[in-house]
Amino acid sequence: MYKVMKTFICRGCVIPVSGIGYTSVDIGVNENLELVDKFCYLGDMLSVDADADAAVENRIRSGWNKFRQLVPLLTNKDISLKVRGRLYSSCVRSSMLDRSETWPIRKENEVALQWAEMRVVRWICGMKLQDRIPHKRLRERL
Repeated sequence: MYKVMKTFICRGCVIPVSGIGYTSVDIGVNENLELVDKFCYLGDMLSVDADADAAVENRIRSGWNKFRQLVPLLTNKDISLKVRGRLYSSCVRSSMLDRSETWPIRKENEVALQWAEMRVVRWICGMKLQDRIPHKRLRERL
């Protein structure tokens, strides 16, 4: 029978590994792990700072890549704005917000996501920032 521990304290939390001068961690039998500032795990960017900056940046980049793949459809004037809006929402927006429920998001991250989204929406609608059309009206069009 196994002994169950009632409380567990991670050694990494008690004794932080990412310090000045550390480049790797010895995990046992002739094996070392390299220390990095951020890495991609299952498509989500994780950073040593435990904030969502890298993840938000990666998701925005992913959304723009998806948008570039769909530019011929999303900017086609023969397709109604409602259909383009549904396509945008199901492909581009969902790739930008994928796994966002796990982020410890700050106001700066939220603003960056809104800024990227509105740039895409303006591009789809064929509007420029100088046209001075409110965000709310553009969202209603889609």
